[in-house]
Amino acid sequence: MDFETLLKKISPILKRITKSRNGHGFFIDEEDLYQEMCIHLWSNFADGASGGVNTSYIVKSCEFYILNYLRKVREKARIVSLDEPINEDGDTLKDILSDTEEPLDKFIDRDLTIKDIRNNHLSRREKKVLSLLLKGLTVREAGKELGVSHVMIVKVKNRIIKKWQKKERAEVTKARDFLL
Repeated sequence: MDFETLLKKISPILKRITKSRNGHGFFIDEEDLYQEMCIHLWSNFADGASGGVNTSYIVKSCEFYILNYLRKVREKARIVSLDEPINEDGDTLKDILSDTEEPLDKFIDRDLTIKDIRNNHLSRREKKVLSLLLKGLTVREAGKELGVSHVMIVKVKNRIIKKWQKKERAEVTKARDFLL
């Protein structure tokens, strides 16, 4: 059986699965899930994994794949509304940002830069130190939490700052080159 015939045969079943699995107000719609299942199906078909198995086995494989996909995406996704309370006092992100003099776009850019540095440029230890410091722990408290001296935490903090400054210089250079 060729891929197109297989897809036509199981496509209605896959669409029903996406409809049933994508309730719960999540930001991925049914069409996205269906496309993910088709990609999974195609990769298995191209690898020869779907040869000699019945269609119910293939459908179950796609269903398990999409459940695992949703689990992984939900762990990474974090949707925040400006109007939803973010702490016990009922403060919203909009309220907190209106108290600061920093414009919203600058605040978001700074937050995205922190996430970018944390995700792409730091070692495991640097990530742990940064997360502890961002939680509000002092250098000494972070050292106690990690079982190292506060001097080591200061050294790691300085490495993080140097990496951050290097990244910012690279972005400024890139923007300047783009504008010239």
